[in-house]
Amino acid sequence: MKSFDTTQNQKNSALQPPSVLQACIPITVLVLLLSLSVYLFGEDSSYGPNQIALCVGAAAAALVGWKNGRTWLEIEESIIHGITVAIKPLLILFCVGSLIGSWILSGTVPTMIYYSLLILDPSIFYSASCIICALIALSIGSSWTVAGTVGIALIGAAAGLGMSLEITAGAIISGSYFGDKMSPLSETTNLAPAVAGTDLFGHIGHMVWTTFPSIVIALILFTIIGFNIDTSTTSSNLEITLQLLSENFSINVFMLVPVIMLLIMANKKFPPIPTILTGVILGILIALIFQQGAISSLSRETENNALTLFKGIWITLFDGFALNSGNDTLDNLMTRGGMSSMLSTVWLVLCAMVFGGVMEKTGLLQRLVDYALSFAHNTGTLIATTIATCVGANIITSDQYISVVLPGRMYKLEFQSRKLDPRILSRTLEDAGTITSPLIPWNTCGAYMSATLGVATIAYLPFCFFNIINPFVALIYGFLNIKVHPEPNPVLQE
Repeated sequence: MKSFDTTQNQKNSALQPPSVLQACIPITVLVLLLSLSVYLFGEDSSYGPNQIALCVGAAAAALVGWKNGRTWLEIEESIIHGITVAIKPLLILFCVGSLIGSWILSGTVPTMIYYSLLILDPSIFYSASCIICALIALSIGSSWTVAGTVGIALIGAAAGLGMSLEITAGAIISGSYFGDKMSPLSETTNLAPAVAGTDLFGHIGHMVWTTFPSIVIALILFTIIGFNIDTSTTSSNLEITLQLLSENFSINVFMLVPVIMLLIMANKKFPPIPTILTGVILGILIALIFQQGAISSLSRETENNALTLFKGIWITLFDGFALNSGNDTLDNLMTRGGMSSMLSTVWLVLCAMVFGGVMEKTGLLQRLVDYALSFAHNTGTLIATTIATCVGANIITSDQYISVVLPGRMYKLEFQSRKLDPRILSRTLEDAGTITSPLIPWNTCGAYMSATLGVATIAYLPFCFFNIINPFVALIYGFLNIKVHPEPNPVLQE
């Protein structure tokens, strides 16, 4: 035992703490390659180029760690750990791929699109989409579930009206993340106060001060954009889309059963994977009852028998649904889903988690955080540093949970030593960590939203008004000392 301790101590003494310059090397490599990737490949950068950039960045971090005394075995273990963290989101991604395919095949998504086109006026479409997603996310506490169900329908409705898919995606994400953030059922909303050391409903009440001004500004912007839409062409697009949907799918209220069941299960806090798979099974059953023609055409078999139906469903689950209506816009929208559609997204997430794992294990991430904290001379700069760390964690570690937990643990003692209310920390963690996660293409949230809504992250990013505005509102509150007050219980200890 003594020999082992001696060996371990020798090993630890051989490790050199990284410098700020060393910590910046892999970040610089990554930023340069990602910028070049976007410049050369545009919206296609997430389908391979970004993955290579993340791998090269991880290699740069590993080389710095190796120079400072880390062994390849340690670095390899950090890579495996990073991938392990991503397993659950990746499984959810595959399940959502099958869900999208089965819900298009069953007529569930076409029915939601059809009814949305009948109800929503083009001039209020963007703001209404934001409000609808916000209310549903508030009730179930899941931005991913909202985007994967109602979000898909709203994207389809936008295409049917000839409106911008990018702006619609921004409205969906803005509303979904507002509702998710303010819901007591949300995982991150429970996680942030737990890390900061405060209570759930006190945390939610404190978030009102930064969240509501942000969503109001976002809704105003969506409304202004909507009022400036040329509606002269939307009526003809609307009639064509409604006719094509009716011709290719059976449209009735029974198609909404999978949506209702999924939302009920999400509200009851069933685990996400069984919940999504239940939606897949219900979609298949409804397709077998109402959409046998669509299943047969998908299987490309002349005989309509049980084996043909089985083949069509099988294709839908692994390769998605394909529509050939003759209308390119509708065909592109309805030709999607299946587990295979998520493969490039899974590849992106895996590479991102490898980069984050190496950065954390080699101490480079901690070094950057420590350096940032050295600039936090007052409350305003402390909040600004926390926001920057949360955003940086989203970029580097590619996971919204880490972007809440890591800064929360690192700055909790600092907030306590300055006798600041822990609700300020928990609020800031969500204002910057939870909210900015869908804005980063290789983050699990950004990759999910892009794959689910069918819009590249870089394309919808400028229109995620709520997600962009919220961190700046938090920053303004910090520097102007608005709703920033001392700890109500100064004897609170770590």
